Amino acid sequence: MSSKLIAPSVLAADFANLQRDIEMVNASHADWFHIDIMDGVFVPNISFGMPVLQAISKHATKTIDVHLMIVDPDRYIKTFAELGSDVLTVHYEACTHLHRTLQAIKAEGMKAGVALNPHTNINVLEDTINDIDLVCIMSVNPGFGGQSFIENTYDKVKQLKDLITRKGAATKIEIDGGVTNKNAKLLIDAGADVLVAGSYVFKSNDQIETIKDLKALANS
Repeated sequence: MSSKLIAPSVLAADFANLQRDIEMVNASHADWFHIDIMDGVFVPNISFGMPVLQAISKHATKTIDVHLMIVDPDRYIKTFAELGSDVLTVHYEACTHLHRTLQAIKAEGMKAGVALNPHTNINVLEDTINDIDLVCIMSVNPGFGGQSFIENTYDKVKQLKDLITRKGAATKIEIDGGVTNKNAKLLIDAGADVLVAGSYVFKSNDQIETIKDLKALANS
């Protein structure tokens, strides 16, 4: 069984000390950097853009998992590849031609991810699951950090796991939003492979220890 991954969400980092926080993640038991790009249109918030991602890429020594919460993501696929993204996740709700978008991401040498908002049913991925490397299930409404976890997520993870198994796909399941030591193990037991944790990690007193505990919980 492959190791379950922890991806601290840089949106919750201290932007005045970004390099320090990046180096903390480098030194920790974390596996990936999770980076949210928001445009203020697809979600009601604006996060950082290309220059900040470029700065993060310069210092990060781990997989860079970029989550685009933007309209018309196709316009920027090449740019995000050039900025060092390893995994590029687009929202199902933002893609008119999802299959084409997935092919375009892979053509740039990245892994292709699809994120689903809380109201979006797993069934919409029935026809593309074999082309998807990662499905990011939003366990909060996208746009802001620090929100509380939506309980329906466990059922959704199980449904997605069933779909992946049924289609013989190798897709990983990522959970984004409200992940803590209280639900980490339950999410993994339901079928999750990657846990994104923002506020829970960066607002803790000992970030390195918090990540280590989360990693141990996920793999217990």
